[in-house]
Amino acid sequence: MEALWSKLRQEFLSGTINKQDLVLYKKWGKALKLLSDNPKHPGLHTHDIEPLSERYGERVWQSYLENKTSSAMRMYWVYGPDKQSITIIGLEPHPEDKKNHAYAKVVLSKLPPFKS
Repeated sequence: MEALWSKLRQEFLSGTINKQDLVLYKKWGKALKLLSDNPKHPGLHTHDIEPLSERYGERVWQSYLENKTSSAMRMYWVYGPDKQSITIIGLEPHPEDKKNHAYAKVVLSKLPPFKS
């Protein structure tokens, strides 16, 4: 996730970012700002995703980048690796159907090692 953010930021700063990536960069940047200020900000609609939490063995949270659009983007994250940090582990379109194991199709980055 860090590599993707760095790529988008570099392209934005150099003026070489394409229109689709620019939209993602701006929405993701806004969501990151809200998340850093308050993970429970109402505009993020943050909630935990039980199937992902069970799969990864850590509580996985989902926050909105956008809403009420086809394949609205979601940001997946966990608290850690320390008490003052949040780690972004995925950026995916919202699964179309919560039934039929939709979250099984969501692919997240490997979780960083956590300090106890």
